[in-house]
Amino acid sequence: MLSTRTLASRRPFNGQILQVRVDTIQLGDHAPVEREIVEHPGSIVLVPVTERSTVLLVRQWRHPVREALLEAPAGHIDPGEAPEAAAQRELQEETGFRAARLLKLSEFWIAPGWCTEYMYAYLATGLSPSRLAQDVDEDVQVVETALAEIPELIRTGVLKDNKSISALLIAAHIYRDQLSDPTKRSA
Repeated sequence: MLSTRTLASRRPFNGQILQVRVDTIQLGDHAPVEREIVEHPGSIVLVPVTERSTVLLVRQWRHPVREALLEAPAGHIDPGEAPEAAAQRELQEETGFRAARLLKLSEFWIAPGWCTEYMYAYLATGLSPSRLAQDVDEDVQVVETALAEIPELIRTGVLKDNKSISALLIAAHIYRDQLSDPTKRSA
């Protein structure tokens, strides 16, 4: 493995949710290079499953891609907030439900080549109505979808958001017992 040294670092942008850092690094004995890094506090994504074996997805406008995307509910973790607390908050803000149970499905880097965002994925079950106000920069619509439809939505490109695809496939394939048996979802 090559050794890496950081020779210099600067921050050309500090935003509300993320910052941009530019590091000058040296990989082994190669010439120094610059790496642009987006620093992010972390995030969560949810697969909320109802007692009717449907999943609550959301449709929302994503300005960078200029499209309304169908996604699993997700959001950033506030400073000092535990991932599970962020999951409950985002679930209430985006779907109007609270989960009696959160099962951690996985955790992963979103784009480790240029970003520090680390995401936690949860299966949310035992849903009951509990609404928090949406963020002022959101206009989220809930789309209740049959679990059986998810693979086709991915295959046809209706679902094309990476975090959503990852969480939904993890839930469907690694945690299929919890999805197919309602008694395991409520245990």
